[in-house]
Amino acid sequence: MANSVSERILVPADTRVTAKGDGTAVDVAGASNRVFLITLSIAKIIEQEALDVSIYGSADGAAWTPKSIAAFPQQFYTGEWPLLLDLSAQPDVKFVRAHWEVNRWGRGTETPMFEFGVTMREVPPEILREATAEARTLA
Repeated sequence: MANSVSERILVPADTRVTAKGDGTAVDVAGASNRVFLITLSIAKIIEQEALDVSIYGSADGAAWTPKSIAAFPQQFYTGEWPLLLDLSAQPDVKFVRAHWEVNRWGRGTETPMFEFGVTMREVPPEILREATAEARTLA
């Protein structure tokens, strides 16, 4: 089965950061299903540092929620981590963006460095129905 759901980029792959920051605003108003799979991919790090990535929502792409609407667990290593973002109960959220914080401790340079990216893909309704049905059989 071909996947016709397009991937949206919250943070381009291999973006190098040394301080906190924000990705670009991504319009989700036209999404047919308001459930998204967000993937954090960390390609490069240095030792003794941490990366916190969270997702914020907005009605207009300018004013953002005071608190994140989703967050990845704090990360210390390279790899990929998925996060399900369900906006079905938040119809006022028309835009989302990633925000990151970096922290470094220990010996060596005090400046943290990460190379990472964040993508977002709409989860098709049929996949959600299948997953829900399977979860019910396991419960």
